[in-house]
Amino acid sequence: MPITIPKTALGAALTAAALALTSCSGTAGSADPTDIDPEGKIEAREISWLLSRPADGGVITAMEQIAEEYAKDHPGFSLNLITTPDRPSYIQKYETLAAANKLPELFDTDATPFAQKLADQGRMLDVDLLLKDLGLADDYREAALNYQRFDDGELYMVPFEFQLEFFWYNSALLERANVEIPKTLGDFPQLCKDLRAAGVTPIALDGQDQWPLERYLAYYPFRMAGPEYVQDLKNGEAKFADPAGRAAAEWLYELGRAGCFQEDFSSTGYADAQGLFTSGKAAIYNIGTWELANLATDALDPAVRESVDYFTLPTVDGAVTDDNAYVTPSGIGMAVNAQTYDPLVRDFLAYALERYPEVYAATGALSPTTNVETSIPDNATELYAKAVKQADEVGADSAMPWDTQLDPATNTRLQQELTLLVQGDIEPDEFIETMDAALAENSDG
Repeated sequence: MPITIPKTALGAALTAAALALTSCSGTAGSADPTDIDPEGKIEAREISWLLSRPADGGVITAMEQIAEEYAKDHPGFSLNLITTPDRPSYIQKYETLAAANKLPELFDTDATPFAQKLADQGRMLDVDLLLKDLGLADDYREAALNYQRFDDGELYMVPFEFQLEFFWYNSALLERANVEIPKTLGDFPQLCKDLRAAGVTPIALDGQDQWPLERYLAYYPFRMAGPEYVQDLKNGEAKFADPAGRAAAEWLYELGRAGCFQEDFSSTGYADAQGLFTSGKAAIYNIGTWELANLATDALDPAVRESVDYFTLPTVDGAVTDDNAYVTPSGIGMAVNAQTYDPLVRDFLAYALERYPEVYAATGALSPTTNVETSIPDNATELYAKAVKQADEVGADSAMPWDTQLDPATNTRLQQELTLLVQGDIEPDEFIETMDAALAENSDG
């Protein structure tokens, strides 16, 4: 999740490295974001992609295969993958290269305020126009494209993934406590108390990385006020003191008082949180379909395998979003540098974006398009196919991760205050006052 960290000696080193990235120069294009079909000869060369993805992940593996295929018909072509999987380090590198005007032909970015500034400066190609011109726009899931859009609806990033975030649960542990799946978000505190009384840890949480707890903060506002609330929040047109923000703060405080998360949750990392659930020690785990291989195959402990299922984001009274709308991210997007865009980049993207869905879906992953079928692994449980089918039934609205929406300074303060709120170190009113002050200080609105 995007976090900006202070520029130190590393920042200076990255700036020097940026100036040395000769592969990023390419052939200067018109720098017109709407010139999606530039004239000229296709001349093979190396093009670069600045990435924030696992080096052995499905996206990179698929694109490496596609680049090799393309190179066979275009001798001299190669795709240089500049990989920095650690997100904070990546963000610093990305922003340093942007400041030095040395971004490569392709680069990863969320629809952040920083990316919006690059788009406003005409430095990113209009992806809406590109996909339509390539005849591919109708193949993409509406939710996948919407996740990449800026607040004004403009699209400058290509999605390469599609995920659904569920509440995975252990039915045997719920039965032990004689509780049912929560129908509303308001049901969670009592659910947690009942699970605690039965000697069960209610919810496993990766508190160390902070973004999972921030997901919980987003749920009440999404149901009460829709996806526009966080947009208004970052633009200074809404406050945490508004009904949706206050409801979220009070709910998180109640989750903490009800003991919903494991002891010392703030120091628990990703793997340990998942281990609490997969070992049968925690009843609920909120995570996305990128974990299907661990939660819906025979890789899952046989002792809990038959008890694992999932439910989607519960609603609230008077909800303005449909039950089938929840967190459905399409991952970090790929932007196209308008300054280095030329006939070769267009031709490669035309080939790659048409070929990609088939190659990616063959790995068992959900494609951002609807024109291919995901290959279900031989060792999958019935939940795997259930989750894949669910992808075709989601609504167009998505609960946006707030860490991709708020400015870095506000987001950092938010994550700190959230932990204090859930731990009971501060109360909702104090949380709201602090966060509204942070918004006023950091917002451009």
